[in-house]
Amino acid sequence: MALYAIGDVQGCYDSLRRLLDKIRFDPASDQLWFTGDLVNGGPRSADVLRFVAGLGDRAVSVLGNHDLHLLAVAAGAYPLRSSDTFSDVLEASDRDELLTWLMRLPLLHHDREANIFLVHAGVLPQWDTTAAEACAHQAEAVISSGAGAFYAQMYGDKPDRWSDDLSGWDRVRFIVNAFTRLRFCYPDGRVDYAHKGPPGSQPAPLIPWFSVPQRQTRGKQIVFGHWSLLGKHADDNGVLGLDTGCLWGRELTAIRLAGGVREFFSVGCQPGC
Repeated sequence: MALYAIGDVQGCYDSLRRLLDKIRFDPASDQLWFTGDLVNGGPRSADVLRFVAGLGDRAVSVLGNHDLHLLAVAAGAYPLRSSDTFSDVLEASDRDELLTWLMRLPLLHHDREANIFLVHAGVLPQWDTTAAEACAHQAEAVISSGAGAFYAQMYGDKPDRWSDDLSGWDRVRFIVNAFTRLRFCYPDGRVDYAHKGPPGSQPAPLIPWFSVPQRQTRGKQIVFGHWSLLGKHADDNGVLGLDTGCLWGRELTAIRLAGGVREFFSVGCQPGC
């Protein structure tokens, strides 16, 4: 059995199938992990959801910010944007099944046997693994309940600093933002959501979340996506970035995590898939 993790698909179903052919994915024995953002950007979001959901326990995905945006639009809590390309989900005959499956996805997945964590964007540097899992479970309970009130409160960059005393929608919003939008942090612990360029493009004193010296998960294996301008990333501290910008005409990338030599695999993509 092999375990592969795959970066942000974003509705690029054809690219996903080509990547699976390249790694010779066997649904009878192999397992796939997805870094979230299954939808939006490419033309076949509904087919991506059907495919991943249809794999059952052979696939694990976490929620990304685009997945949550789809849920908010579907709940009527936020308008459809001109750039959104998930109308195929909203208009599908199996819409309710797809949305129910999506809202039950976790924000964080921990394979305890391999001791690898899967998230969409990152793990807040102040959280150790126990705190990260506890916070994820708190927000997941709200999202999976289908509470439309949450989606109306989901958008926004504040609060931008973690405190154990956060409560209500502020607490849930911060947790969701941390897992699905994190890129850069300030040394004092504040999170910046404005800068999206690669490391080195940000103004001082911002630093990538995984480079914070006091990061509590340093040394833990964390697989993530979200940061297309970071691209494929692997460092000695255990983090693996897999969003290589398929939507933008670059690549869709997988990594074999178990069941063979750890190795990256990529296929080229067309802009907009």
